[in-house]
Amino acid sequence: MKHLFRNLVAVVAVLGAVTAAQADDRYITLASTTSTEASGLFEHIIPEFREETGIDVRVVAVGTGQAFEIGRRGDADIVLVHDTTGEKEFVDNGYATERADVMYNDFVIIGPEDDPANISEADSAADAFARIAEAEAPFTSRGDDSGTHRAELRMWESAGVEDPSGRWYRELGSGMGETLNTAAGMNAYVMADRATWVAFDNRQDLTILYEGDEALFNQYGSLLLNPERHPDLKHDLAEQWHEWLLSEDGQEAIASYRLRGQQLFFPNAE
Repeated sequence: MKHLFRNLVAVVAVLGAVTAAQADDRYITLASTTSTEASGLFEHIIPEFREETGIDVRVVAVGTGQAFEIGRRGDADIVLVHDTTGEKEFVDNGYATERADVMYNDFVIIGPEDDPANISEADSAADAFARIAEAEAPFTSRGDDSGTHRAELRMWESAGVEDPSGRWYRELGSGMGETLNTAAGMNAYVMADRATWVAFDNRQDLTILYEGDEALFNQYGSLLLNPERHPDLKHDLAEQWHEWLLSEDGQEAIASYRLRGQQLFFPNAE
């Protein structure tokens, strides 16, 4: 009888260990942008997803270009970024099987209150960038191949400035928060996503000087990675996250997130 009891205890212990291992394995790794992490959005929505599904989401917050590279290597289970052109190329090149619009907000052009390039009177975002280049006013760029950096380069092109350079133009290779800190220290212009700006504390003399142009629209998309390229990834769990983001519950969770009284992201289902 004692032998039987010991065997029973051993079986229960093994089953408990298996169950614990399975529970520990119910998570996905998400490669996403610094803006979604720094703004606090994931701290708001991931607990709701975890409560509904039992699946946790571990975020690797990097620039969009780095997130694409992580996805290409199969070092994440799913990708959420903000460069629609790059996302479509990612699908076309076979790294993902599907992309979907999840949410959006906008970019804003920030600078010192005295506005030496006078961009607050610009007729368009492109005009604002042209004025900065003409005045050779200090400008800090992320310079990190992020979604924000890619959008900034498109704005320079629209402004007729093919290759911004010179002492006035500082490419930092940094995240959005670090770039804003540098801009604050230099009293420089900078383009940022609105969510990170709202969450940013060290504003000093910086303020939003130009906003509202359609060219500053900022779309975020979710990418399901291709199981044929990386069959070892947690595609079933990743798809549940992807579908939840697009569901009524997920879209409501995104819409309900506010910081300092402002809604930072707008769901595409609206």
